[in-house]
Amino acid sequence: MKLSREKLTKMIDHTLIRPTANHSDVVILCEEAKRYKFCSACVPPVYVPLAAGYLKNSGVKVATVVGFPLGYQLPEVKIMETLLALRDGALEIDMVMNISAMKSKDYPLVQRDIAGVVRAAGGATVKVIIETCYLAEEEKIKACKIVADAGAHFVKTSTGLAEGGATIQDVKLLRKNLPKKVGVKAAGGIRDCKTTLAMIRAGATRIGTSTGPKIIESCD
Repeated sequence: MKLSREKLTKMIDHTLIRPTANHSDVVILCEEAKRYKFCSACVPPVYVPLAAGYLKNSGVKVATVVGFPLGYQLPEVKIMETLLALRDGALEIDMVMNISAMKSKDYPLVQRDIAGVVRAAGGATVKVIIETCYLAEEEKIKACKIVADAGAHFVKTSTGLAEGGATIQDVKLLRKNLPKKVGVKAAGGIRDCKTTLAMIRAGATRIGTSTGPKIIESCD
C-alpha cells in the first residue's frame, strides 16, 4: 500500500497519555506534531491549554481524553470534562465508553453517555474508545451501532493502557459494522510503518500512536 507522506501524517494522532507525562514532554510532542504536520496532538486534559498555545495557527488540532482510562464515570462528569476541554482549546475528544455498562448490557446508559458528550462537543470530533480487548465479538458489533446512533464520529479500538491494543481483526470488524460516515481509529501498540499500513488497509481512517515521527521516517 502506497500513501503519500502528507496523507499519512494527516491520519496520525500523535499521542502522549502516559501517567508520568510532564510539561517538557508535552512541549516536545507539540513540536513534533507541528514539524510532521500530524492531524492532532493528543494530550492529558491538564495540558490542553499548554498544547493549544504551542499549536495555535499550526494546523495541528489539540485532542484530549474524557472518561479516561476506565470509562465508568457518570455521564454528567464526562460532559463537564468535555466542556472544560473545549474551553481550554481542544478540538477533538477521545472518550472512553462505559465498558462496565456495556458488559452489563445496559445499552441505554452506554448510548446516553456517548450522546451527552457528542452534544457537549457541539460539533467537535468525538471518538469513542470501546476497549476491544474487553469485549466479545457481539459486544463490539453492538458497540458500533450504539456509537453510530449516538452521533459520534469515530470508534477507537483502545486506550493503549489496557491488556491489549489494536488488532487487524478488530479493525476489519469495526469497519464492516459501521456506516461510512463513522471512522475507525486504531490505537494501542502501533509503533512501526508496517503495522500502521496494515491497520489502514484493514479500514482504519485514523491512527493513534506515541511514535508518530518514527513511523513517518520508516515509511519514507
